[in-house]
Amino acid sequence: MKNIKLITDGSCDLSQDLIDKSQIEIVDIKVSFGERSYSTRDLTNKQFYEMMKEHSELPKTACPSPSQYIEAFECEEDNIIVFCLTSKLSGVYNCALLAKNMYEEEHGNKKRIEIIDTTTGSIGQALLISKVADMISEEKDMDEIVSTIEKLKGELVFYGTLHTLENAIKGGRINPIAGKIIGILNFKAIVHINDGIVKPIDKARGEKNSLNKVVQYMRDNIDKDKNKKLAIGHANCVEKALKIKEALESEYDFEEILVIEVGPAMGTYTSEGAILIASL
Repeated sequence: MKNIKLITDGSCDLSQDLIDKSQIEIVDIKVSFGERSYSTRDLTNKQFYEMMKEHSELPKTACPSPSQYIEAFECEEDNIIVFCLTSKLSGVYNCALLAKNMYEEEHGNKKRIEIIDTTTGSIGQALLISKVADMISEEKDMDEIVSTIEKLKGELVFYGTLHTLENAIKGGRINPIAGKIIGILNFKAIVHINDGIVKPIDKARGEKNSLNKVVQYMRDNIDKDKNKKLAIGHANCVEKALKIKEALESEYDFEEILVIEVGPAMGTYTSEGAILIASL
């Protein structure tokens, strides 16, 4: 069934290949440094991380407006799936839901619009979209796709290692008490992204140890019979991502491995140097 449009928000870190192949529309998120506001697509990732170094205060991110979603709904397709950043960390889902209600009040039910709380973000969101893009190419219908998304959300394996927790704490994405204990001891944090929450679960001293630990968490949780795609996100540290790729691709027969840059919306909270790994 190819009469389906995929929409996501700017917190989703996608490869350009996937965007082009599946014609995904991205509803943008704004990031602000002081009084100056930028679309997440106005800045290259390199520019964004340089700007973060130059500013002492954490950038602010803003959800898309309902009007941005309504504009995206004005498309040729009669079926629309909107993938939203976890509602437990952001208002993106509620904005999209409001936009759907507003659109249907004006136009009725001439289109089927499904608003999905992915309960994840960044590369986790990207993997869900990649799976759905495959189903569309196989001409699966909307009912099957939507029910499959709900099932896949619970199967996503998602871990990361953060160079620093300072941004995540300031942005309210991580419990400040747990985060500060790790920070005071100068450890790298290992985090688990599950059910919409980012939770520190372990720590490691030094970059090499932190990468080894996060790889081991993936090894312990990947199901060789189910997990077919791997995504590795990096916050301006591609060398680390390639080390992770090398470590895991030799052990598992993934049908696809995506190495993706973590963009401004999520990079605001992960900070530079973070590595995210997800499998589905």
